[in-house]
This record gives sequence, structure tokens and C-alpha cells, in this order.
Amino acid sequence: MPVNNKDSSSQSMQDRSGNGNFPNQEDCDGTPSFVSDEALTETEIEGLNFMREEEKLARDVYLTLYNQWGLPVFQNIASSEQKHTDAVKGLLEFYGVTDPVVDETIGVFVNEDLQALYNQLIEKGSLSLVDALEVGTAIEEIDILDLQELIAETENVNIIMVYSNLLKGSNNHLRAFVSQYEGQSGEKFSPSYMSLEEYNDAVSNSAMSGYGSGQNQGRGGGLGGYGRRGGSGN
Repeated sequence: MPVNNKDSSSQSMQDRSGNGNFPNQEDCDGTPSFVSDEALTETEIEGLNFMREEEKLARDVYLTLYNQWGLPVFQNIASSEQKHTDAVKGLLEFYGVTDPVVDETIGVFVNEDLQALYNQLIEKGSLSLVDALEVGTAIEEIDILDLQELIAETENVNIIMVYSNLLKGSNNHLRAFVSQYEGQSGEKFSPSYMSLEEYNDAVSNSAMSGYGSGQNQGRGGGLGGYGRRGGSGN
């Protein structure tokens, strides 16, 4: 059932499209402009709340790993993840939905599954630089799958627009982490959460085609099946 969350005193769609809470052109091929004012369903609200914190998780993990290892890719992608979580925040504000992020402190989450995932990712990423890069690929695999699922669950054009832009950015992030992983480890990357077909689709626009040889661990392997498909956020 649709939920009426729109604040009647809110700004116009044109005003909100320029409030800085949306991904930039580098991540999203342009700044989104909302084109409708539909009421949200409970499923859509749940998805927005989850994605707001999942994108924050990515930012927090990458900032922490950059501080430990000093590899620029972590800092660069953390900046993009800030734009991603801000984009979802912009949707929440537009529809008058309470922001689940009550504390912007790194490593603090309302969603207990995401809190547990953050702790596990930092533990693994602290072992070695290669492990840290594996964490990066895992986050992006999970993010891509979750975004694809959320897009399939909605017909709201504003949500689809923002999620689709985030998906483009996540595909780019995955390619960047795979390149760094292979350079540091000397091994070919094999996806742990995506199927080989899903992975190849994600990197199909990159010169890094054909990667992913080797045994696929199966979705959810390696980090306990987190993500919306694996049980987190439900």
C-alpha cells in the first residue's frame, strides 16, 4: 500500500534537484531531476533506508582501509560513495521519509546486519592489502546485486533513476578494485557473490573482459551471505 510521506511544505522538485544531494556526472552521467511526486510503498521505503546505510557502509570501510593502507583507490571511491549515500538521502528528504542515519560517525549503523558486516569487513581488510582489495570487490558485488534487486521491485521513476545511476558507479568501482586486486595479487579475480554471468555483465563495458576464471564460490560466499539477497536488511 502506498504511504504518503511527502511534506506539503517541501521545496519544488527543481529546487531539490540542485541541493547537492545527488551523484555527480562522473558517477551518474548527469545530475538527476525528479520528474514525479508519487507516494512510496513500504517496500520502497525499506529499500531506501537499507541503501542509504549500505552506501554509507561502503564509504566508511573505504575511508578506514585508506587510512590503514594508503592506497588512493580507497580514498577516491570513498568520495564517490559519499555522493551515493547523499543521493539516497536526497530521495528520503524529497518524500519526507525519516533518514535512518542518525550518526554519521564512521562504523556506526542502525541496521544490525550492516553493523555486523562492517565489523567483519574491517577485520578482513586489516589482514593485508590484498585482503583489503578483496573487501572492496565484495562490497561492490553486493551493492550491484542489491541495486538490481531494488530496481526490479519498484516502478517509481525517481527511485529507478537514482538507483540506476548508483549502479553505473558501482560497476565502475568494481572494475577499479578488480584491476588493483589483480595488480597486487598477481592472480585473476573470481567473483564470490555474483555468478560469472552477472560479473561479466557488470564489467562488459570495460577492457577487462574475460576475467572471473576459476571456481565461483557462489553468491554470499566468503562473508556470510550479507546483502539483501543474503538476509541482510530483511
